[in-house]
Amino acid sequence: MINFQEFSLPNGLRCIVHEDLTQPMAVLNVLYNVGSRDEDPEHTGFAHLFEHLMFSGSVNIPSYDEPLQRVGGENNAFTSPDITNYYLTLPAQNIETAFWLESDRMLSLAFSDNGLEVQRKVVVEEFKQTYLNQPYGDVWLKLRPLAYQQHPYRWATIGKEISHIENATMQQVRDFFAKHYSPSNAILVVAGAVTLAEAQQLAEKWFGPIPAGTRYERQLPREPRQTEARLLEVEADVPLSALYKVYHMPGRTDQDYYPADLLSDLLGRGKSSRLYQQLVQEQKLFNSISASVMGSLEPGLLVISGKLNQGVSLAQADAAVEAVVAGLREQLVDAEELEKVKNQAEASIVFSEVELLNRAMNLAYAKLMGDANFVNEESARVQAVQPADVQRAAQEVLRPDNCSTLRYQARPKEAPAPVAEEEEAAV
Repeated sequence: MINFQEFSLPNGLRCIVHEDLTQPMAVLNVLYNVGSRDEDPEHTGFAHLFEHLMFSGSVNIPSYDEPLQRVGGENNAFTSPDITNYYLTLPAQNIETAFWLESDRMLSLAFSDNGLEVQRKVVVEEFKQTYLNQPYGDVWLKLRPLAYQQHPYRWATIGKEISHIENATMQQVRDFFAKHYSPSNAILVVAGAVTLAEAQQLAEKWFGPIPAGTRYERQLPREPRQTEARLLEVEADVPLSALYKVYHMPGRTDQDYYPADLLSDLLGRGKSSRLYQQLVQEQKLFNSISASVMGSLEPGLLVISGKLNQGVSLAQADAAVEAVVAGLREQLVDAEELEKVKNQAEASIVFSEVELLNRAMNLAYAKLMGDANFVNEESARVQAVQPADVQRAAQEVLRPDNCSTLRYQARPKEAPAPVAEEEEAAV
C-alpha cells in the first residue's frame, strides 16, 4: 500500500506527495505526457532527443549536474513510446534544489546551436551503437513497422532513421518543447522525508509562476484489427538464429489487460513456463525463450522471443511455438498453474514498491492513466483473473492472424581454409 496525497496548481501541474519519514532521502519525479507516439512521422526520435537536451542547461542554470552534485544528488531520465520521465534523488534536507532545477528547465530551456549539436551527436552515436552495430539491435526497428501499420507505435523510441535527428532544426526543437513541456502536460511526484505542507509550499514557489501552456490533446490513428499473419525473414551476422512473434493485445487501462499479461507469464515467464519447459528442456529446440507484454498505454504487444539451438531451423522452431500457443487457446488453464503466475505477478508488484524511486514513478504513471490509486488496486486486479478469462484472452490475442513473426536467421559462417601441413624437415 502506497500512501499519498494530491493537489494541483492553478497552471495545471498535477502534484502527488508520498511521505516516507523512515529514511533521510527524497525523490522528485517529473513525468511529461509525451513519448515517441507523439512525434511527426517525418521527424521521429524527438522525444528521446529532448531527454538529452533537457540536461544541456536552462536559462538560469547553465550546468544542470553541478548544483545537484554539490548537495549529494543524482539524476537520470528515460523515454518510452508513451512518456518522458525525469527523476532526482537527494537528501531530503536539500529537496528545494530539486524544485529549483526542474522548474527552471520547465520554464525555459537554454536552446543553443552548440547544445543541440552536442546532443544530436550523442543520440546519433547511440542509434548506431545500440541499434545498428549490435547483434539483434535492429530487431525492433523491423518488428514495430511489421506489427503496426497505422499507429505511431510503428517506430522505435530512438526514431525511424538517423536522418530525422541529423536534420533536426532549431525551430523544430523549439516547437516540440512549446507543445509538450509545460505544467499542464506534466505530473510532479515528491516522495520521501518531505511533508505535504513543505512540498506544496515549494511547488507553489517554484512551479506556480510558470505559464500553463496549452494542454496537449492526443489524437492518434487507431491501429486496425490485424486479420492476416505477417512474416518477415532476415539474415544477419549474429551468433544464433532467433525467433520473434508479437500479438496485438489490450492497452494498460483495458479490463482485459491483466488476463493477457498473465497469459504471457504462463507462456514464458521463467524456467517453469510452458515455452521453456517444452521447447528448451524437453524438445531442446531453443537455447532460451521467454514471453512478456510491452505494457503500453494504448493497445500494445505480447512478445515471444527466443534464440535457437544450432541445427534447428526457424520453420521448425516457429511451428513448435505455434503448437504451445495453440494449447492455451484450446484448453482451459489449470487453476494451480494460474495461481503460480498470479503469485509471481504479486511478488513483482511488492518488490516494485520497495525502492522509494520506484514508488514515485509508479504513482506518476498511475496518475497519467487516470488515477494515482491505481497502484494500490493492481494486486486485486491480478487476483481477480480466472482461468476462463485467460482462455478468452488467448483466443482473442493469440489468434494466428493476429501474429507478426520475425525470423532472424544467423548467416552461415564460412569454413576456414584448410592449412597445408608443413613437410617434415629432412634430417
